[in-house]
Amino acid sequence: MRSKPLANSIIQNSETWSRLTVICLRLIILVVFCLAGELSQVDAQDSGTSVPPRSNSGESARAPQTYTREGVSVEFSIEPISSEKGKPAQLLAGTDATVRFKIADANAGKAISNLHPIAWIDRREGQQPAGIRECREKVQSFLQPDFNKRPTIDLNTYYILALNREPSITIIDPLSGFAGSKLYALVPLNSSGEDWVLGNDKKRLYVSMPLSNQIAVIDTTTWKLITNVDAGPKPTRVALQHDGRYLWVGNDTAAAGEDGGVTVIDTVALKVAARIKTGAGHHEVAFADDDSLAFVTNRLDGTLSVVDVRKLSKATDVKVGSLPSSLAFSPLSKAVYVANEGDGTIVAVGGPRQEILAVMKAQPGLRAIRLTPDGRFGFAVNRATNTVYVFDVPSNRIVHTVPTGPGADQITFTRQFAYVRSTGDEFVTMIKLGDLGKEAAVTRFPAGQRAPKESPADALADAIVPAPEDGSVLVANPADQMIYYYTEGMAAPMGSFQNYRRDPKALLVLDNNLRESERGVYSTTVRLAVSGHYDVAFLLDSPRLVNCFDIAIAENPALPKQAGVAIKVEPLAAEASAHVGERYNLRFKVTDSTSNQPKPNLEDVGVLVFLAPGIWQQRDWAKHIGGGIYEVSFVPPDGGVYYVFFQCPSLGVRLNQITPLTIQATKR
Repeated sequence: MRSKPLANSIIQNSETWSRLTVICLRLIILVVFCLAGELSQVDAQDSGTSVPPRSNSGESARAPQTYTREGVSVEFSIEPISSEKGKPAQLLAGTDATVRFKIADANAGKAISNLHPIAWIDRREGQQPAGIRECREKVQSFLQPDFNKRPTIDLNTYYILALNREPSITIIDPLSGFAGSKLYALVPLNSSGEDWVLGNDKKRLYVSMPLSNQIAVIDTTTWKLITNVDAGPKPTRVALQHDGRYLWVGNDTAAAGEDGGVTVIDTVALKVAARIKTGAGHHEVAFADDDSLAFVTNRLDGTLSVVDVRKLSKATDVKVGSLPSSLAFSPLSKAVYVANEGDGTIVAVGGPRQEILAVMKAQPGLRAIRLTPDGRFGFAVNRATNTVYVFDVPSNRIVHTVPTGPGADQITFTRQFAYVRSTGDEFVTMIKLGDLGKEAAVTRFPAGQRAPKESPADALADAIVPAPEDGSVLVANPADQMIYYYTEGMAAPMGSFQNYRRDPKALLVLDNNLRESERGVYSTTVRLAVSGHYDVAFLLDSPRLVNCFDIAIAENPALPKQAGVAIKVEPLAAEASAHVGERYNLRFKVTDSTSNQPKPNLEDVGVLVFLAPGIWQQRDWAKHIGGGIYEVSFVPPDGGVYYVFFQCPSLGVRLNQITPLTIQATKR
């Protein structure tokens, strides 16, 4: 057997990783327990009422479908995103569509907010939609960690994006991964990226590349480069308007007196809409809440330029101080706050004339400024004094001075805490937001083994970002070449993801989970799979609702025909349970996909087993024992969920073409 342990390269403690797996999947696990009784007692007369679409063709195939039970109405709809104006949109394989679940009180019609539905889209063989029992069994199979059928499209996933010191972006699938690796994709860039931003629909990623004088535009559904847009000299900071119409790019200059400013890119045409001279030095960009004005700092000139967005021309310059380094707009006070590194002042600019409203005196060395999610407080990080100044927005007054680690340079918020990164050591400082009215409660946790400054990697973009799970963050440590996962309340990170020998400078999270897009409406965008008939399995934990809706995806004539998988793999055991430290024998049957006849004597049936989420893996060749039945064995080193992938190179079958099996390993 060929074994390749990954524990040392991913995390030092497998028990810690087991806890991380639980955290990442706790929603699913909780639902399993909540539904254990309901799924085992199927009562057709108490299953609610479902209104199906009128037919499976034409526009009526997408008519909303409604399911009602226990006083709750769930309206499901799926709308294709048409790329051609004037052409009727269809649900076509390989295209994008928006999935929506509208949940309301069945009697009063009032939308129900703050729910946590989960859903899957699963292809079925026949045209007949799943019945009540079949739907519930299907949902149960998606939830339970044993031999099970995985859904065609999982609507409960997210990706971690790492902007590397090397000219590339690492895409990591943290929950399931593929073939024992969390590396989902690697996107090459013309040169190293400095800053980035996701489009409002999350379908495009814009990355600045100062050494190439370009902005890379990347399709996040295929992870392919759409184009590189020439964006003027040294494009560094990027900022997207709230409405997504224009992407603003700061063109940095090295000396006072040089022409510097911003390049404005039309995000529809992906062409330069304007180049606006503002001043010299590095530029930070912010917008008024209605996108009527753009604010641009000019570091070497000590000024703030106010730009009329409608006219795409500069309206005025305001002298704000020495070396303005960062800014943030407050919808609460309708003012923009500028942090000046040179003289240590925090200046508020606003009013009809865009003039200075207030000046707060701190200390020289201010690096970054951010406002809390509710807009009540502002945080200004001082890299020289290793402190954070907290100021009250309504009164424009500094209320706290909080010590941090050495070289503090960035700040990120969750609902409960502010996180301050220090480049001089491995610790992250946490400041509790709920206590700011009286005191500033401070804690710290180590995000790795080495100080980030030990790597030459550095970027303007955030190295700490909120994770999809509430109360969790992801922290990039370029010196460790690792990404750490931290959950509030813990003394240390719950686990980590390796970045495959690359220095991660910054992170983003692309969340494809169902989110409440408007009150009572939970939606996401998906890339449709191959043509066929599908069940959309829906699950709500409270109140407990399970239902399968029906959709049909048509063939896409623009897509090339894909050859089918030559073989099918079927486990012989009714259940898949193993015990830690004991050899587990896995037997499975291999049949021809067309004839359903056994495929005996194959000498290259490869099996890859890995412990989620990628801690340990083993590769081996299965042994044929007769009649198309094959066997392979392994010893689970720890408790958890093990994924089993199959390949057969002689038949052209790759590891990602056959749905993997899962095995639950427990301690006796």
